[in-house]
Amino acid sequence: MSLPTPTLHAERLLLRPFTDADADDLFALQSNARVLRYWDSPPWTDRSQIARFMNGCRQMADEGSGARVAITCKSDGAFVGWCTFNGWNPDFRSASFGYCLKEAAWGRGYATEAARVLLHWAFDSLDLNRVQSETDTRNVASARVLEKLGFIREGTLREDCIVNGDVSDSWVYGLLRRDWAG
Repeated sequence: MSLPTPTLHAERLLLRPFTDADADDLFALQSNARVLRYWDSPPWTDRSQIARFMNGCRQMADEGSGARVAITCKSDGAFVGWCTFNGWNPDFRSASFGYCLKEAAWGRGYATEAARVLLHWAFDSLDLNRVQSETDTRNVASARVLEKLGFIREGTLREDCIVNGDVSDSWVYGLLRRDWAG
């Protein structure tokens, strides 16, 4: 079962399927060590990783396992980052959620705005009961975004990731349909 990647409108943002025109912006984002310092994989060093990412987007849509969208500003079309639902399980009515934004977008409310519209789509279109997200315990800003959206911290995954020899813990967050304020 396929899951067409949605195009969604927020107040200041457009969430849409990735296109080939996003390649340079995507590489700049994913190769930025500061942006990925709390990520579960190292920054990209090879442009071939763009094709793997784009193929992963298409594969999620084709398999019906999730949706990954580019986030752009409505005012000028500037690339802001991306967010995703993956691991969609229609039987359990659950999915995982994540996002990655470029540094210039931090602290402007874009993550919360984009996440809210994507969560709204997911709860309505996919009939979700639960959405899960994880963040590095050192990433306080990301934890704040999740908490603003109504996610509840449910636990800690100790030594969950080792990236370039750096061991880190992750917080697990969950958002249930009954707690979703929209």
